[in-house]
Amino acid sequence: MKNFNKFLLGITAVVSTVLLAGCSNSNRKQSDSDTPKSLNVQFVPSVAADKIEGRAKPIEKMLSKRLGIPVHVSVSTDNNAVIEAMKSKKVDVGFLPADAYVQAHKQNAADVLLQSERYGLNAPNGTWTKKLVHTLRSEILVRKGSPIKSWKDLKGKSISIQGPTSTTGYIFPIAELKKKGLNVPQSCKLVTVTGHDQGVLNVLNKDTDAAFVFEDARNNVLKDNPKIKSQVVPIYFTRPVPNDTISVVPSMSKAFREKLAKAFIAIGKSKEGKKVIESVYDQEGYIRAKDSDYNIVRKYQKIAEAVEK
Repeated sequence: MKNFNKFLLGITAVVSTVLLAGCSNSNRKQSDSDTPKSLNVQFVPSVAADKIEGRAKPIEKMLSKRLGIPVHVSVSTDNNAVIEAMKSKKVDVGFLPADAYVQAHKQNAADVLLQSERYGLNAPNGTWTKKLVHTLRSEILVRKGSPIKSWKDLKGKSISIQGPTSTTGYIFPIAELKKKGLNVPQSCKLVTVTGHDQGVLNVLNKDTDAAFVFEDARNNVLKDNPKIKSQVVPIYFTRPVPNDTISVVPSMSKAFREKLAKAFIAIGKSKEGKKVIESVYDQEGYIRAKDSDYNIVRKYQKIAEAVEK
């Protein structure tokens, strides 16, 4: 009888273990397919922050309609603020430029979901082509007639830059000029501004001698100043930079990531949605992306970080 009781206890333990494992797997599958109660989406200013927020607000309704949950859109002060918000899970989705994404992924704050597409540009006049591309370049702008004719003339000059996590507004020009022999932080006066349009205006208004901006940031000023392209001109272009990301917190389930990706892609293809994302970031749509797409950014980031030391 004792042996039989031991046998029953053993069978019970095995069955319990199997049932618990089954429940665990069931819970995990359920968790993977969970839809959050609401979604917080945050943008980083590429132009003046107050302009971005008003333009981005319609995305709330567009996303909410496709996801079936409330969506809240906000604009941060800079890239680092978005990363911190994603780390603390106050923000679920961040529109992060390439280098900011790399930083966020390194800190386990974000996974890349999508990459933006834009129309290509003709250099040096900055007119749009009809070809969609998933890269852009950084350019160095100076005033027309400036004694600065090439990157070699930047030594001792003042330059408008974006924050140190900006690929086009800092990382790529800093890294490439370092490879050419110019240590920009040591040799130039750097002035940090918020928004690439502000960098263009600083050059126009003679607040700085040059600006590091994305190609062609002058288009963001064109409406207010139709003559801007004859007044401010590029003297240097970097190699292509992977386009901005739509990144999500790592805790987001695979099922909801897929739903979210489809929603953003659909918005980019809709007439109303395309109009909104064009006004926010000059973006024309979104394609799937993977982390390795941003390895070139990691390489340039290391060079830029070494320059700063």
